[in-house]
Amino acid sequence: MKMTLVLSVIWFLALAAAAEQRVLDLLSVPDRAQARRFWADWSAADDVYVAATLRLPPKIGGVLLGVYGKHDNKKYLEVAVVAKINKVTLRFWRPSDGKVDTVNLANANVSDGRRHSLLLRLDRSRSDGMRAELYADCRLADAAEGAPRPPPLPAEPDALEIRHGQKAYARAQGAVESLRAVIGGSVAQAGALVDCPFQRDSAHNIASGELHAILAEHAKALIGQMVLFNQMLGELRQDVKEQVKEMSLLRNTISECQVCGFQELRSGCSPNPCHPGVACVDSPHFPGFACGPCPPGTLGNGTHCDDVDECKAQPCFRPSGCVNTRGGFRCAPCPPGLRGAPLAGTGLHYAETHKQECVDVDECAELPDACVQNSVCVNTVGSFECGPCKAGYLGDQSVGCSPRDSCATLTFDPCDAHAHCRAERNGVPVCTCNVGWAGNGNTCSVDSDLDGYPDRQLPCLDNNKHCRQDNCVWTPNSGQEDADGDGIGDQCDDDADGDGIKNVEDNCRLVPNKDQRNSDSDSFGDACDNCPNVPNGEQTDTDGNGRGDACDLDVDGDGIPNVLDNCAKVPNPMQTDRDRDGVGDACDSCPELSNPTQTDMDDDLVGDICDTNHDTDGDGHQDDRDNCPRVPNASQLDSDNDGLGDDCDPDDDEDGVPDVRDNCRLVANPHQRDSDLNGVGDACESDFDNDAVPDNADACPESAEVTLTDFRAYQTVVLDPEGDAQIDPNWVVLNQGMEIVQTMNSDPGLAVGYTSFNGVDFEGTFHVNTVTDDDYAGLVFSYQDSSSFYAVMWKQTQQVYWQTRPFSATASPALHLKAVKSSTGPGEYLRNALWHTGDTDGEATLLWKDPRNVGWKDKTSYRWQLSHRPQAGYIRVRLFEGSEEVADSGAVIDGTLRGGRLGVLCFSQENIIWSNLRYRCNDTLPEDFSGPGQKVVLHVQV
Repeated sequence: MKMTLVLSVIWFLALAAAAEQRVLDLLSVPDRAQARRFWADWSAADDVYVAATLRLPPKIGGVLLGVYGKHDNKKYLEVAVVAKINKVTLRFWRPSDGKVDTVNLANANVSDGRRHSLLLRLDRSRSDGMRAELYADCRLADAAEGAPRPPPLPAEPDALEIRHGQKAYARAQGAVESLRAVIGGSVAQAGALVDCPFQRDSAHNIASGELHAILAEHAKALIGQMVLFNQMLGELRQDVKEQVKEMSLLRNTISECQVCGFQELRSGCSPNPCHPGVACVDSPHFPGFACGPCPPGTLGNGTHCDDVDECKAQPCFRPSGCVNTRGGFRCAPCPPGLRGAPLAGTGLHYAETHKQECVDVDECAELPDACVQNSVCVNTVGSFECGPCKAGYLGDQSVGCSPRDSCATLTFDPCDAHAHCRAERNGVPVCTCNVGWAGNGNTCSVDSDLDGYPDRQLPCLDNNKHCRQDNCVWTPNSGQEDADGDGIGDQCDDDADGDGIKNVEDNCRLVPNKDQRNSDSDSFGDACDNCPNVPNGEQTDTDGNGRGDACDLDVDGDGIPNVLDNCAKVPNPMQTDRDRDGVGDACDSCPELSNPTQTDMDDDLVGDICDTNHDTDGDGHQDDRDNCPRVPNASQLDSDNDGLGDDCDPDDDEDGVPDVRDNCRLVANPHQRDSDLNGVGDACESDFDNDAVPDNADACPESAEVTLTDFRAYQTVVLDPEGDAQIDPNWVVLNQGMEIVQTMNSDPGLAVGYTSFNGVDFEGTFHVNTVTDDDYAGLVFSYQDSSSFYAVMWKQTQQVYWQTRPFSATASPALHLKAVKSSTGPGEYLRNALWHTGDTDGEATLLWKDPRNVGWKDKTSYRWQLSHRPQAGYIRVRLFEGSEEVADSGAVIDGTLRGGRLGVLCFSQENIIWSNLRYRCNDTLPEDFSGPGQKVVLHVQV
């Protein structure tokens, strides 16, 4: 075996010497002229390599090497390690259209804290495209055939900027030990740079004379080592002989002592030399006796036995409650408010394997009179606390809790026959029209398109806007937009601006412009183009000043010109930049670690370089960014700004009154004044969160950060970024963020709001305003990243997806609910898993499917109602067509995701309208969560 290893090493060294290659060390400062010649040759070479040895902490990745344009920041080549999915990604721009090409190489298992080697080979000699090979730890991990070629480097090498991840990895407690760029040579030669002895390359041969010389040299060294080994072996034999002589001498001495009368001693056990309680036995051998083992709970040789302190093993519920005794231990009784069996024992092993258990006593359950009737009782560890009256009751712990006015106590029903009574947060009963009807609740009429406006005018006394006649009876338009004021809503008006030009031909659909003048090359006429002389098809206007971003010198309106602004699209006049990476803290996805490229592979708003994905409580916030890392609180609400989230803060408003007894939990009121004794303090009587929005109009009455349903600010998430089979979605937001329209036949994509929720009720109207397609539309909730979210999806007809790779996916027309937990992230696997109605291992789990197996109808409005209580894993989806409920999932229990963001979903379907959107924070468990006869589907993912 040793000789084989020597031959292999000699063979590899010979190969490395036989071929020619050029190497540039990227971690040092190379000679300027040498670097200039090297990069000038880089573009022309057929074989180029990137060789690196590195050590990455677990789950940490980032950019390893980037070659960028110094002046225009073009990405000529970028090599990044994507730790979460164990792959290396190559990115470079296409000169043809300016977009970025991506090549993914898998099986790069290098983010585990150990030292690894990476070798990337780009073979550009092929006519059918580039071959990219990735070698991880001297093994071929993955290869990609026919990949597009990187662009040629600039003629002037000084125009390049080389960046590497040495400093960034070091900040993450990793290291880049070596990083080299190589031109030419074989894989074996390049492998030598990262200590990889690859097999012989047939393209490089070695002269037999040179090989014999190398063999002879190594053989000579091996013979010298064998001679040295023989010398050491001779010395060892001599030492053994000396030891044998000394043992013989000692044995003879003992025998002579016995002959001299040692055996004539009367008894070695008299007097007893052993520890008290240890048996002693006479022995003919020195010292004339033998002691038995030490008693249990002690350690020693029988002659001396020392007590073992079992309390060091902490067997008791409280360490201070352990009493060490001679030969054993005992535990003090459980503390007040806890119960458990007494514990005592002997020996360290017993103490390590037996623990005192003290279980909390639930006084609220065991003591009926712990608090006044109909009040809140909160069990705590070892005790309990009494809080305010329950919802629907007035009073306190002193005067008791009496029923307040509610729907059940009304002497007459003020609601319309097609309405229902519900209680506001403060207990005041209000009337709300049922699904399929619209009005003020006291008066309701048919609402055919379910957008919240009745088909006919209603005689309401309160002038409620929802009593006005719908200006588009059959097409949802919850904003009732009417650009030309002709009484016909824009959504159903063939000429929305009334300029005599039909919408399909009008380049300003909502602004009259008979001349149709269009000075630039985009599709918007000058009359409605926010940059009339600069093409800007997106018409983005970040600061809302009427001037599009494409021609606005200060896009975010913070007074800092774009060319100087380190957050061009986020107002930050202070320009704070703690990590000095050129990206301001206001828009930096890793404000404390340098990441100028701002890569965020999983679309969770946390940059890859600081994204650990270590989320103990599963609420979508990694532990080092979670203000309650062990309590699920996706909303991250922190009312007193003390860094501790409300869900784990015992005093949310920091007024000295614990939350369980505070009648204004979010508003400081140490006096607890409550003039009407309704259980709500005067300081927060009608505005519990003190956000200036009354509770009856507040989407989240217990969160000052959320007031109204608003999707005007949203994140676009592309779920199949590879390839160009379909375009990305085009989202249009209307009605101040309460209506979304998607216009394109697109790849799968999401529009996700930025607000995160704990428990939430989410409802809206879904309408496909076309008859030309039959694909998917739906909604998402508990969105945490592009691999983790719940989806409610609906397709019109059954269909096998036209891309059968990587697997065949079949869509059923039934409405269904999925838990998406993708191991691959956006791409072809997740795309097909979304299309497929059933389970897909490692990607998505089907939680519920409508047994009717019926698809949606063209130009038909449906109303969905979703309830999610992540603290209990409760999910329920209901669907209405008109006023009739047509689908109900019942209570589905799933603990995969513990809260997150809301949004809508489309997949290959254009002209989708999500109208009359409403969300409301709600952590109250519904009655059917534990009611008799409930339908429960249980899914728990560990």
